[in-house]
Amino acid sequence: MRAVVYSENGPSSVMRLTERPVPKPGPGEVLVRLVRAGVNPTDWKVRAGLSATLSTPEVTPGQDGAGVVEEIGDGVSSHAVGQRVWLFMAQHGQAWGTAAEYVTVPAEKAVELPAGASFDLGASLGVPAMTAHRALTSGAVDRVAPGSFSGLTVLVHGGAGAVGNAAIQLAVWAGARVITTVSSPEKAALATAAGAHHIVNYREGAAATEIREIAPEGVDQIVEVAPAVNNDVDREVIVNRGTIAIYANNGGDELTLPLRATFSLNLRYQFIQLYGVEEAHLRAAADDVTAAVAAGALRVGQEGGVPLHHYPLEETAAAHDAVEAGAVGKVLIDLE
Repeated sequence: MRAVVYSENGPSSVMRLTERPVPKPGPGEVLVRLVRAGVNPTDWKVRAGLSATLSTPEVTPGQDGAGVVEEIGDGVSSHAVGQRVWLFMAQHGQAWGTAAEYVTVPAEKAVELPAGASFDLGASLGVPAMTAHRALTSGAVDRVAPGSFSGLTVLVHGGAGAVGNAAIQLAVWAGARVITTVSSPEKAALATAAGAHHIVNYREGAAATEIREIAPEGVDQIVEVAPAVNNDVDREVIVNRGTIAIYANNGGDELTLPLRATFSLNLRYQFIQLYGVEEAHLRAAADDVTAAVAAGALRVGQEGGVPLHHYPLEETAAAHDAVEAGAVGKVLIDLE
């Protein structure tokens, strides 16, 4: 099989396309023939050595993907050969990921892709959708389902980003009123396509004032991508006993809190990195995301506010560079 590998941390040029034997699934595993692979910021950061250093002689990058089950390992009764699946955290805990024609993963990381859902959508779920799910369920609501967010207002910062877009779509499906912040009219159009009810361009006015005008009573949950720059706004607009779920460090690496102004609001700060989330929360995320896909509530492409950027496997380095440069939408690797 063709696979992209690297043997040292560094720039995208350390990756090379090579031939490797098709792996065999071990006990509890399935072998998946990949059709699409998704590229996330975590992929280039791990490759560059920013969030992990090389611990095996060779690594194939890629956490997300979608394809077809080709073979089943001993002890697996939950899957069938020919089943369409989407993958999450494929490379976490092992040296091989989804930038290859085949990959073996623990069966629980291969989730059935609902009928009618494209492989493009399946490969776009994983890190963005599951992170968004955890951000939404880190407060008063522990599952995302129709009606579970009825009567609640959710603020999503960076609604044109991959996680922000998924958070908008999931929260709208669950019945929330969704406000999102963006930095340009073009990104406002993407957030609108995702289903956000109210758009605030933080570069054109006072974001906190605009959000309070939309939600005078305050917002119940905040999905936060840039806490270092947004925390003052967040405190101004959140309800007492609300939750601020932080999944990234855009805009700065340090967050300073005024203690009295913060604890007087009884706030909960939930910091999220998908690779440390409890198994029960991962399972709930996979189940709820799949239900949203089956309901048509999660979409990609322009109509879903997620422009798609396709690269062949031999151009995986360019795909990594595009994500590192801040490509808006979803970068995918085509395996067939």
